[in-house]
Amino acid sequence: MRRFVIGDIHGCSKALRTILETIAPTPEDQLIFLGDYIDRGPDSRGVIDLMLSAAKSTRTIALRGNHEVMLLAILLGGCDPKIWLQSGGAATTASYGGSIDRIPVKHRDFFQSLRSQYETEREIFVHAGYQHDIVSDRFEDDDRYWKHMLQPPPPHCSGKRVFVGHTPQPNGCVRDLGHVVYVDTYCFGGGYLTAMNIDTGDIIQATRQGHLRRDIASRASGWVSRTLDRLFGPAGRAGHPLMPNKPPADRSSAVAADHGNVP
Repeated sequence: MRRFVIGDIHGCSKALRTILETIAPTPEDQLIFLGDYIDRGPDSRGVIDLMLSAAKSTRTIALRGNHEVMLLAILLGGCDPKIWLQSGGAATTASYGGSIDRIPVKHRDFFQSLRSQYETEREIFVHAGYQHDIVSDRFEDDDRYWKHMLQPPPPHCSGKRVFVGHTPQPNGCVRDLGHVVYVDTYCFGGGYLTAMNIDTGDIIQATRQGHLRRDIASRASGWVSRTLDRLFGPAGRAGHPLMPNKPPADRSSAVAADHGNVP
């Protein structure tokens, strides 16, 4: 059995299709999705179709992201859609033919079935963040769905490894600190969609256009980043001759512009 964790998709159906075709999951494998399937990218509807199809042939765990929280608040709670539309929801509306009233029943059922988090004997999977000194079922929703973990938290009190999305890595590389792993590699904004084998650490990435990432240099850079973070923490990586002190200005600026207060 293989287990893969997949980061934020944000409407990038071509990337997801490439990832699924590359993994070629069997019925015994498991795919764990960290949320934010919709908004910003061009084909949210296609993403949900692919996820529903995958669930028929392999084991899937789908978590709720903050963008699904916003959509559900509109569908079920009658909330004003203004903030959601300004945060990428307009792209989702377009993918459903111009109105959320056209979202199929099976897609609505999918959104309502999403989990708040997922936990195993060794890992915790959550969309955005966690409180290190609180058991996982008591995480506050602000941390679970909305909090950017720009500064890595201490290890969770359970000793379990935590996998998160939500905080985009503008260099396109998974940030693996050992106790916490950042898997959102900014697909919709010019980075990659990432699937990480939880047990081996092997990484599969695809661009928004659906091209598989094959560049050895970028993978080596990611390995160096993860290794230095594990050994010395972020401070040890900063200034290291093999790594830049920060992402290129154009990409990091794009992250800030694209995400703002509602990522």
